[in-house]
Amino acid sequence: MSAEFIKLYQENPQEDKIEHVARVLKDGGLVIYPTDTIYGLGCDIFNTKALEKIRRLKGIRGKSLNLSFICYDLSHISEYAKVDTPTFKLMKKALPGPFTFLLRASSKVPKILHANKKTIGIRVPDNNIPRSIVKALGNPIITTSVYNDNVHDYSTDPEVIFEEFELLVDIIIDGGYGSVVPSTIVDCTEYEPQIVREGLGDLGEYL
Repeated sequence: MSAEFIKLYQENPQEDKIEHVARVLKDGGLVIYPTDTIYGLGCDIFNTKALEKIRRLKGIRGKSLNLSFICYDLSHISEYAKVDTPTFKLMKKALPGPFTFLLRASSKVPKILHANKKTIGIRVPDNNIPRSIVKALGNPIITTSVYNDNVHDYSTDPEVIFEEFELLVDIIIDGGYGSVVPSTIVDCTEYEPQIVREGLGDLGEYL
């Protein structure tokens, strides 16, 4: 069955469409959506079957599971990660924004991911579409990129994304052209934050 292709505008995403996407996620569906960087592929963090679909789609085997959570805001961050006060203050200044913060995982995360993960990536993108979906769902979504090193259009043009993934996912959201630059990854598991990958976000603005 072909994926639904849904047009949404980040300035004011339609509530009925957002709620429909949330229901599909709750039922174990996979959704491709825009962020403030490249397009993402996600599922409900509590749906094991959906997580296995993402593993297969991304070719992830064993415990090499480097996925992040998209959250609506930082209000429930302590459920999934251990955050000290300086790191929380930094995240509060930088988010929503084009950053992925690597944090020490809470005891809840290995049970969710069915893998012995000691760290977790947290994203709060500066885009109302994924944040509204998370809010409607009531919990974070697992996210990974649909970026392809060889065909950059996969991360920018939703119509090209649809052509490639229409038989692999349940919904593809057209939120306009995306960026080819991913988020900046910041490792906050040690005393000082360390940039693991330079991306769209400039952490120096918030230090």
